Amino acid sequence: MNITTSLFDAALKCSTKCFLRSLGETGKGNAYANWVGNQTASYRGTGIKGLTAGAARDELIVRAPGSENLNTAEWRLAVDVMAHAQNLESSLHAVERVPVNARGQPTQIIPIRFIFTNKLTRDDKLLLAFDGLVLSEMVGREINFGKIIHGDNYAALKVRTSVLTSEVRKLTRKIAILLSSNLPPDLVLNRHCAECEFQAHCRRKAIEKDDLSLLSGMTEKERKKFNSKGIFTVTQLSHTFRPRRRPKRLAAEREKYHHSLKALAIREHKIHIVGSPELKIEGTPVFLDVEGLPDPDFYYLIGFRIKTAEGIIHHSLWADKADEEETIWTDFLSILSEIENPLLIHYGSFETTFMKRMGERYGEPLESSVMAKAIESAVNLLSVIFAQIYFPTFSNGLKEIAGHLGFAWSDPIASGVQPSLGAMNGKLPRRPL
Repeated sequence: MNITTSLFDAALKCSTKCFLRSLGETGKGNAYANWVGNQTASYRGTGIKGLTAGAARDELIVRAPGSENLNTAEWRLAVDVMAHAQNLESSLHAVERVPVNARGQPTQIIPIRFIFTNKLTRDDKLLLAFDGLVLSEMVGREINFGKIIHGDNYAALKVRTSVLTSEVRKLTRKIAILLSSNLPPDLVLNRHCAECEFQAHCRRKAIEKDDLSLLSGMTEKERKKFNSKGIFTVTQLSHTFRPRRRPKRLAAEREKYHHSLKALAIREHKIHIVGSPELKIEGTPVFLDVEGLPDPDFYYLIGFRIKTAEGIIHHSLWADKADEEETIWTDFLSILSEIENPLLIHYGSFETTFMKRMGERYGEPLESSVMAKAIESAVNLLSVIFAQIYFPTFSNGLKEIAGHLGFAWSDPIASGVQPSLGAMNGKLPRRPL
């Protein structure tokens, strides 16, 4: 089987994803994965139109050229190019031929790839390097550079692909071994699962196996260490927990996190508490939740609830465009300044990062102000839970813990990704948090 661009892209994220794609499997039920696919195709189409429209009138542009020799071809730009070399097959978005003025020097051949995100990752550059490798082997000469056109402004980045060639070759060898086997690779859940079309399939399989990777807080290194001891399932791990009396000199320090105790909580379906967790709420609780887009680094919603003697007050501050971000931050501080002794309460580090970045972008509140004191004394509930309260859930995610406590979302597959998709499409869902 040929190693295609699709399989190489999948292998960069997960071996299981690559294997399933090689079998022709199609995943379902992941809104984000569907959105990424549509966005990629749309961006590529628009980018190609812009590239061809910007070409000089006397420059020859072709679409899907055949098996002609690229070294002697007469066109300047080709789009939708299929490149083949041995067991490699690449779907190149575009290829540019740039004549060299020096006599005797061959025309430069430059692969071009379109990436819709503003921030590029190493995987994006490796994909371009894969294009370059296949193209290089097909034309029989080295290709040192490629170009990525990306982001809202269709910025062009020149990438030295030759420095990535050895890494690309190493990965293609691994893929070849994987595809030659009739057995699927060891299934391991990872961070990419949230945006993968096979998320539901793999999670179901992991639950059937009771696989250790279900414990989202466990690193790959920790999991391999447990595997080396013959521990492969959550149930097996749960039987290894042994409560120990702590030395008096460590009494004031927090106990380290125990994956085995988390596993025990899951097996017994009980909440386990270590030490004496304390949550001091002195003042008026302000429950904060922020939504943002990581790629353009833009926060579009500040949602918060204020508990008063008269009842609960809701606020949802929306920014339709990046230049409205400062406005909702200013409005948030203004409302906060009118609350008597406000205490910000949030879940996770996202809001912590948000408040830090807003201060850097638009200036910190006055040091002695109510707003500054509230930000400085904000309470992260997750820091109270971590290593002290073990819920019978695979992670400390808010949705999982809330589900265990009897709460349910109106949408059973709701996630933080969904409102972000609406924002990315310019359709912000106006609903209170």
